[in-house]
Amino acid sequence: MNSYRFRSVWSVAAPPGEVYDVLADLRGYLDWWPEVREGRQIGEQAAELRCRSLLPYDLVFEVHHNTSDRERLLLRADLVGDLDGTVGWTLLPEGEGTRVVYDQEVVVRKPLLRLLGLPARPLLKANHELMMRHGRRGLETYLAGLRAARQSRVREAG
Repeated sequence: MNSYRFRSVWSVAAPPGEVYDVLADLRGYLDWWPEVREGRQIGEQAAELRCRSLLPYDLVFEVHHNTSDRERLLLRADLVGDLDGTVGWTLLPEGEGTRVVYDQEVVVRKPLLRLLGLPARPLLKANHELMMRHGRRGLETYLAGLRAARQSRVREAG
């Protein structure tokens, strides 16, 4: 009972290419996702992240991109550490914005969470959902800031 499968679907008011660029930058998650508390690059396509949502525990894991396909708007990565498994982003054009599909399949390796297992499962899932809501909001705010900065530079240059 230490395995989890999650899917989140977001609608984001930004073009798919812009969304892809932000999601592909693993260390950049610190800039927009509140629950990503620390991050450091450990390779060209890899980072170590420390995350914490509402519950009082950290999850530390490495993220290794195994698929980074901007043309197909796909990102896939392997997770190793307190969480072992896979995570992926699929981006789809949606009007003038992007439909963002996040899929995660993991096994929890953190000893405390393995010990709590089944009794804590609903609480852990709710904690994950909260983190995802904050991630969506953070991504939208970050992308809006990038667009505003770009428009400001264009006005100043014009």
